[in-house]
Amino acid sequence: MKMAVGSFNPAKVEAVRTIFNQDELVTMKVDSGVSEQPFSDEETIEGAVNRAKNCLNESDAELSIGLEGGVVDTKHGMFVCNWGALVTRKNEVFIAGGARVLLPDSIANRLRAGEELGPVMDDFTQSNNIRKKEGAIGIFTNNRVTRAEMFQHIVRMLAGQYEYNERNV
Repeated sequence: MKMAVGSFNPAKVEAVRTIFNQDELVTMKVDSGVSEQPFSDEETIEGAVNRAKNCLNESDAELSIGLEGGVVDTKHGMFVCNWGALVTRKNEVFIAGGARVLLPDSIANRLRAGEELGPVMDDFTQSNNIRKKEGAIGIFTNNRVTRAEMFQHIVRMLAGQYEYNERNV
C-alpha cells in the first residue's frame, strides 16, 4: 500500500516508516493551512488534517499522514502539543494526539511574543535543528521521551484506529 507523509522532518518520517513498516514512503512538503506556530489543540489538529489531505491531493498514495506540533496555553502554563491525522481515499479521517510537557516560562513568554518554538529551542539549547532531533519534549524530559518516540506513539494510535475501522466496517 502506497503511503505519503506531509513532511521531510526525520522524526516524523521515521515514525511513519517504523510503525507502518514502509520502505517506500512518499515524503512531501505540503501546506498545513495554519500558522507556523499553532497555538491551540484545534489549530494543531487542523494543521495535521490539512497536511494529510494535501498529501492525498498531490500524490497517488492510498493513505496519508499529517503530523503537526503546536503549543497550548493553560492556566497551569504553556505545554507542547502534537497531533496526527491519517486520511484515506474514502475520505476517512483518523486523529490522535501525543504527550505534553510544560515549557519553562522563559520559552513560553517568547512564544507569546510571536516567536516559533523550533528556533527558540535552538537558541535555548545553543544547538541546531532541535525540532528534527529530540525536540522540546526530549529536552524537557531529559531524553526519556524524544520527538520521534512521541510521533511513533501518535502514528501507532492512528494505525490502530485505521486497522480497527477496516476490520469492523
